[in-house]
Amino acid sequence: MAPKEGTGVTSFHLVYGNEAVVPVEVGVESNRIQHYDEVNAKRRLLELDFVDETHDKVVVRLTAYRQRMRQSYNRRVIPRSFQINDLVWKKVKSVGDVTKLEAPWVGPFKVVEKLHSGAYYLEDEDRRQLKRLK
Repeated sequence: MAPKEGTGVTSFHLVYGNEAVVPVEVGVESNRIQHYDEVNAKRRLLELDFVDETHDKVVVRLTAYRQRMRQSYNRRVIPRSFQINDLVWKKVKSVGDVTKLEAPWVGPFKVVEKLHSGAYYLEDEDRRQLKRLK
């Protein structure tokens, strides 16, 4: 397994504190198996003592990775705002929940009020105001 970019280590290392040895490596006598000695075994036991510290470092690294991903995504987002009397569509289903010929949105709805928080009050074509979803 290759180390993940977000964590810097493999998921096996995070769970067990060391890298896995594939059964094929045991039978073929890879370099790692040939040079295994008791010093390595003692070092491995010490590494197990530091698993919690490794997890803490990974959490910090993963947080930084997620922040970089968020910044990268937000750079490409085009902010949009609507004005009063604009017609908008309301998304009601995620793309994965929609069948082939079904639309994931309903509408159109008319914007009747724009709040400072960025929220909007909408009404349908019969001039009924939409209920707020919680």
